[in-house]
Amino acid sequence: MNKLKQRIYDVAELFFPSLCIACGDRLVSQEKFLCINCWHDLPVTNFHLKDENKVAQLFWGRVEIENATAFFSYKKGSKYRQLIHFIKYKGLKELGFETGRKFGFALLDSDRFKEVDLIVPVPLHPQKQKMRGFNQSEWIAKGIGWSLQRPVSSGNLFRQVHTSTQTQKNRFERWQNVEGIFGVKNQNEFDGKHILLIDDVVTTGSTLEACAYQLLKLENIKVSIATLAFADY
Repeated sequence: MNKLKQRIYDVAELFFPSLCIACGDRLVSQEKFLCINCWHDLPVTNFHLKDENKVAQLFWGRVEIENATAFFSYKKGSKYRQLIHFIKYKGLKELGFETGRKFGFALLDSDRFKEVDLIVPVPLHPQKQKMRGFNQSEWIAKGIGWSLQRPVSSGNLFRQVHTSTQTQKNRFERWQNVEGIFGVKNQNEFDGKHILLIDDVVTTGSTLEACAYQLLKLENIKVSIATLAFADY
């Protein structure tokens, strides 16, 4: 940053200081989005080091998943719920990338995710993506891909039906809402691959289950799942 840009930045910070989205404290130089303390206190799950973790258990008896994990967990009222909210609804796609990058570095500690060939974000319907301006799961996937040194495939797995929000639905209603809504454009791109399916948050797992179910129709496919957060209610 040159001297003029630094001076402008300093003046802007004087009148409009950047605040940590989790705790609200003022960010200092080199901090972005979250303060160092909140990054340090992030309630990481370490599920990537455990076979029988809470995310994996969501899919038992429902769909054949190789491995499943989430970077961190939160409960209702948690300050870290804000992290997902700012990525998803406030347009902070760069925060999605940065958090995904940190998640990817954690995944490097696990042999369970070293055989992944391709990273695939859960798609939004084009109508919803146009309204939001971006797909938050794609930016998380880009961050993970950067750390794992794996390619990201966006657009080949697509959502062919626009569905209503999942927020107030129970587990059965969530499944009904997403059953049969995903498709694959070019099957050859996925054939024979171990795919790491990425989403922002997992609650009941219905959306991820529907994606995995569609992918597993292809030849010689393996699917693992990684989400940024696990809503541990």
